[in-house]
Amino acid sequence: MTDLSSPLAPVHPVTLHRPAARPPAPPARWSVAEVQALLEKPLMDLLFQAQTVHRQHWPAGDIELATLLSVKTGGCPENCGYCPQSAEFDTGVKAQKLMEVDEVVRAATAARDAGATRFCMGAAWRAPKDRDIEKMAVLVEAVKGLGLQTCATLGMLEPQQAVALRDAGLDYYNHNLDTAPEYYGEIVDSRTYQDRLDTLAAVRAAGISVCCGGIVGMGEAPVHRAGLIAQLANLEPYPESVPINSLVRVPGTPLADAAPLDPFDFVRVIAVARITMPTARVRLSAGRQQMGDAVQALCFLAGANSIFYGDKLLVTGNPDVEADVQLLGKLGLSGRKTEVAGDGH
Repeated sequence: MTDLSSPLAPVHPVTLHRPAARPPAPPARWSVAEVQALLEKPLMDLLFQAQTVHRQHWPAGDIELATLLSVKTGGCPENCGYCPQSAEFDTGVKAQKLMEVDEVVRAATAARDAGATRFCMGAAWRAPKDRDIEKMAVLVEAVKGLGLQTCATLGMLEPQQAVALRDAGLDYYNHNLDTAPEYYGEIVDSRTYQDRLDTLAAVRAAGISVCCGGIVGMGEAPVHRAGLIAQLANLEPYPESVPINSLVRVPGTPLADAAPLDPFDFVRVIAVARITMPTARVRLSAGRQQMGDAVQALCFLAGANSIFYGDKLLVTGNPDVEADVQLLGKLGLSGRKTEVAGDGH
């Protein structure tokens, strides 16, 4: 027998087999079928689930107040079927030049004084030229200097344009997906779905926060609403702001005669957006004027925690400030306080 205590005892190497490092878990992805199953839940169950998620991630329960100003109206060469600013449709909207800095500052100051914390500037361009971006950068800097968060929606962006806007102080860029990829061609064919995704990628790469949502009530099927939410929720990361719009049927546009959307279906979309994108600001956007207080209250219950605040959304109507103040007061909801410029998002 070998004496194991002897220095001459044979040495047997020991190999340690470490478990292979596990690859990081892939990000959770929502299938269209999963989103559609949520949309089809009994409404009270869906609202309970959405409100539970909402309270977990937004315990303060405040409502972000954002104001949207059209700084360059009309004359857009796109043919989006819902848009009164398209040059292809006779809607009575006249093309105008980009607003002057002092005009925009006056509007932004009034919005801030009325309680808005974010100021979004929209321009009816397909894709701005570099000289347009230079002018927009001046507007962004001026609004940022008022202590407001800044947002812009200008059409398709090139990567260097996104960087220029970021350097000017732009906090958010809005570029909606509108609807599901399968239904997109029914609404617009002057740009592709990939064009929209490319702009979002350029914005994200520049370090600007993303504001991206869509429109319901454009004749789409429920599966297309599920497809839109799945697209948004599966962006990596999903948008910080998600505006959900109910179609405003504008005479002269191809969708002027679209069938009215069941308000409960709109509430369902808000609830599913909250469940699938729990940390996003879900914005109750266009169409509020037609909803009435009760439906808006259901949307807040479903997880909406941002509204566009003011008398107009680009060129369509919106509840006025006093009506919004009264509604939030009735519901015991508070508007988010204005932040000092530089405090982040």
